[in-house]
Amino acid sequence: MSPIWQSLPMLHLLWLLPAFCLLFVYAGAARQRALRRFAESEMLSRLLAKVSPARRRWKQALWLLALASLILALARPCWNPVAQEVKRQGRDVVFVLDVSRSMLADDLKPNRLERAKLAINDCLEVLEGDRVGLLVFAGTSLLRCPLTLDYGFFRLMLADVDPTTVSRGGTKIGDALRKVMSDVFDSQVRQCKDVVLITDGEDQDTFPVEAAQKLGEEGIRLLAIGLGDENQGTPIMVTDEQGQRTFLMDKGEMVRSRLDGDTLREMVAKTPGGKYLPVGTGNFDLGSIYRSLIATAEQRELESQTIERYEEKFQVFLGLSLVFLLVEGALGERKRQA
Repeated sequence: MSPIWQSLPMLHLLWLLPAFCLLFVYAGAARQRALRRFAESEMLSRLLAKVSPARRRWKQALWLLALASLILALARPCWNPVAQEVKRQGRDVVFVLDVSRSMLADDLKPNRLERAKLAINDCLEVLEGDRVGLLVFAGTSLLRCPLTLDYGFFRLMLADVDPTTVSRGGTKIGDALRKVMSDVFDSQVRQCKDVVLITDGEDQDTFPVEAAQKLGEEGIRLLAIGLGDENQGTPIMVTDEQGQRTFLMDKGEMVRSRLDGDTLREMVAKTPGGKYLPVGTGNFDLGSIYRSLIATAEQRELESQTIERYEEKFQVFLGLSLVFLLVEGALGERKRQA
């Protein structure tokens, strides 16, 4: 079986061999010209009588073989493939992100929605093989990314999420959770599932507590992250048709978004191991939350595949290079005495 090269570009260094061959030929010719300038031909023949041109060529050949072997070792040849089964374990984690206009409140900088997106991206950096999905909601719900191990695709789907991603305004948390159960999770698997809900908790009569109870009955854990001020609330900044930023108004009054922590507390209590994390208006590290609550939880096999692993044999060529160098060093240029 022909070898597989792990560092194939290193083989381009073999072009050094003909270059060194030409260099040896040029050096030999230059040496002869210098000797002829140094002594007459009769004297020169006596001086070189004990020098063996054949041995000199052998030394050069051994040096080239040592270099070639070293280059082959750097290219990391391998053969003898062995089939090996690789199993990936983890959990199914769905991020349910509120994209309603209330998430534009700037009590978290730059606003609640952008801060949540940054936190999700940070969390992806520490994931340990879990499948992730993304569902966004406001007045309706939209599955942006089904469960996947392709974190690059997930980031792409997350990047351009904004309040216009969902066509209808409002905040319908209960409907979003029901869509997670119907469109995302496999109902045949009842363990190792998490829903990470990031919202300000202002629901519009979609019975979110009852929806959370259904999650719990399916063995799905709810981790709710509450964003915003739970007491005074925060005005919502929007951009008008002229491109100017102004406060959102309703019937002549400024709309203030207030975190509904009580509803979120009731919801997580309905799921096994559920947790409510009241971020409020402070910073939060979703990566730390993942490490403490998700990475340490029970995991199941998500993917299994058989791959071929090859045994690296660079040591063989490295050893040959050393042997060639040792022989070259021990081989003299003078003829043997009769």
